[in-house]
Order: sequence, then structure tokens, then C-alpha cells
Amino acid sequence: MDILRVVLLASLIICAVSVSLSRNLLTSVVIYMAFSLTMTSIWLLLKSPDLAITEAAVGADVTSILFFVTLKKIHSIQTEEKEEDDEQAESKL
Repeated sequence: MDILRVVLLASLIICAVSVSLSRNLLTSVVIYMAFSLTMTSIWLLLKSPDLAITEAAVGADVTSILFFVTLKKIHSIQTEEKEEDDEQAESKL
């Protein structure tokens, strides 16, 4: 059980660092979802199912959906995809 706790805490640290270093907004939202799901697992290990359910519902679901909708509204997702396609086209030449 202690190994699982260490692995979960290490993944929390990795997620926190990778979100702050990520340049792609969509990737940052997905990493944030992984962070929230890891926190849900930690709450379950700490025998606090009410916090785990709240973290899963609010952190992983509602907040992430709001982030995705916001990225779609500001056309950030389409812009990043076009930039990646342009970079791939340039590298082929």
C-alpha cells in the first residue's frame, strides 16, 4: 500500500510540473484531468469517499469540460492544430 501511495504522489508531482511546462493548452487540460483523477485515487486511499466523489465530479468532469468549451470558443484548439499541420508540411519540404 505504501508503494501505491508513493507512486500516486510522484504522479501528482509529475502532472503539476508537466502542466506548467506544457505549451499546448489542450495537452495542459488533459494533464490537469490526470492530476484530478490521481487526487481522486489518493482521497480513496485516505478513506474519504465523499471528497473522492467530489474531486472526480468537479475536478475531472465539470472543470475539464469548461476548459474544453473555453478553448473551443477562443478557437485555440483549431489554431494549434493548424500550426502543427503547417510545421509538418514545412518539415516534409
